[in-house]
Amino acid sequence: MKKLLLLIILALAAFGWWYVHVHGFSARAEPMAVEKLVAENLRHLSIPAADRNMKNPLPPTDENVAEGRAHFADHCAQCHGNDGRGETEMGKGLYPKAPNMRDHDTQEMSDGEIFYIIKNGVRFTGMPAWGEAEGHADDEDNWKLVHFIRHIPKLTPGEIQEMERLNPKEHEHGEMSEQDEEKFLRGEDVPAAPESASPAPSGETHKH
Repeated sequence: MKKLLLLIILALAAFGWWYVHVHGFSARAEPMAVEKLVAENLRHLSIPAADRNMKNPLPPTDENVAEGRAHFADHCAQCHGNDGRGETEMGKGLYPKAPNMRDHDTQEMSDGEIFYIIKNGVRFTGMPAWGEAEGHADDEDNWKLVHFIRHIPKLTPGEIQEMERLNPKEHEHGEMSEQDEEKFLRGEDVPAAPESASPAPSGETHKH
């Protein structure tokens, strides 16, 4: 039995070496089916049972879903997209790529699993941790996000338009300032870019 296990480990190591040697570590590559399966199972096992079994303490009211939607638009949509499909420049550039939250892989997760991932992030992926210590005030915001993620498959065009108005605005040259990037990564609100001044009407002269 031990010899068989050793042979399996050696075979996997050899395959891993071959794959990296041939394909490299490019984030553009699509994970293989076996890699996805292993990653999903490891993610499931990495969440403590007590956390997986947690129930959302907030009721799924329209107000809570709306607040979760606004929070998602401001903090999550750059990777996941307003519609949760992950079809954004940043989301498609991650490895593994941002998941389609409308699919059963996300929707069949328990409330506790979704909350745990939001709060603690996922190692070796682009998913950061969006929570502080246990019992911190941001737990309520994260539970509202759980309600919104449940609502994503039922998003209406009007809701998506509203989210577009709440997305962080890009500054001049289409880039966020360094300070705003730091605020975004800390989970803080990013102010909208100031609108450029309208040009003076033709025929008018400026006074100095």
